[in-house]
Amino acid sequence: MSNDDEEEIEELRRRRMLELQQRLAQEQQRAQVQQQIEIQKQAVLRRILTPEARRRLNNLKMVKPEFTSQLELQLIQLVQAGRVPTPITDEQLKEILIRLQAQRKDIKITRR
Repeated sequence: MSNDDEEEIEELRRRRMLELQQRLAQEQQRAQVQQQIEIQKQAVLRRILTPEARRRLNNLKMVKPEFTSQLELQLIQLVQAGRVPTPITDEQLKEILIRLQAQRKDIKITRR
């Protein structure tokens, strides 16, 4: 290998390392933003839900995390729009969940 080839390979390694470092920094920044959003969302939920309703939501989050995340955003939007009185009690949350469950359509496949 010539000296030029070695220098070129070294330059490629440096560029690749720089790209990886930049990607890592971007990922860390995204993770921090996501964490900050989650902290703010939880603070709002603490204000708009009673402790019992928060417990129910946390239990639901363990079973259906994606559904619960969407539900949390919907609850915040409902409160901001003034469509639901605060604080939301456990009973009110149950009613909301029942309504959402009724809207959800189950598709059943029967094999013959």
